Amino acid sequence: MPIRIPDDLPASSILKSENIFTMSESRASLQNIRPLRVLILNLMPKKIETETQLMRLLSNTPLQVNIELLRVNARATKNTPQAHLDKFYGDFERVKDQKWDGFIITGAPLGTIPFEDVYYWDKFTEIVNWSRHNVTSTLFLCWAAQAALKVLYGLDKVTRTDKLSGIYLHQTSHHQHPLVRGFDDDFWAPLSRYAEFNSEVIKEKTDLNIFADAPDAGVYLAASPDCRQVFITGHPEYDVNTLNNEYLRDLKEGLNPELPINYYPDNDKTKKPHAIWRSHGNLLYSNWLNYCVYQVTPYDLTDLK
Repeated sequence: MPIRIPDDLPASSILKSENIFTMSESRASLQNIRPLRVLILNLMPKKIETETQLMRLLSNTPLQVNIELLRVNARATKNTPQAHLDKFYGDFERVKDQKWDGFIITGAPLGTIPFEDVYYWDKFTEIVNWSRHNVTSTLFLCWAAQAALKVLYGLDKVTRTDKLSGIYLHQTSHHQHPLVRGFDDDFWAPLSRYAEFNSEVIKEKTDLNIFADAPDAGVYLAASPDCRQVFITGHPEYDVNTLNNEYLRDLKEGLNPELPINYYPDNDKTKKPHAIWRSHGNLLYSNWLNYCVYQVTPYDLTDLK
């Protein structure tokens, strides 16, 4: 089944060119079914790129999903046309009186900035607390995962001196759990963060179940016992060239970045990378939508507590 998106959203033509099943609003209006309602709070600077990546994964299930895009405020950004934001993105005030099946909060390039210095920290905190009672399951990505651990569990921000950038091998735990159903014992996933996710700290100070981690990178996937909060500390949605673009950006800014590990063949940045994480990313999002959202969300969302 498809995801339902606005007819003229840039992602629509991109996904159609990849033979990914999308459905226009005009066609979807003729169907008499109860689709899932998924909200995406996009905090990434290149919003069109990120929304396309996420919708690519959300489309790979037998469920029809209606997508709503949310911005934290109306502040202009140099990386996304203002006309795009005004047309396709809503403000929190427009959606906060509604109930939602699923919610995705993306990462943000704020890895070295203290939470209290993030200009939208108060609004972010409000949205995370709101999601606890108005969303069946919320997916926190990368920076949002670290920030939500602070809001929901009081865990202080821990910032690494070195950036984790590259493709890391993770080990799966609790194979019987639906969230990791079908996962291999080991799988690759992209990371791009300064945030530290120490498994021993998370075990000691939260009730989260840890489903995947890496010896050299910490926790990758964790969730509350009821899966209403799911934390992914990497970027399974990344395209094959995303880490390369980030590396070139950091070079241009004079940050002297290390080569992303396990990314360029033979560690040669002139060689084209290969995506070895797509199947894991698709399976993770499919499991989340099916088992954490669809199987438990009420038919009448007003019944959600």
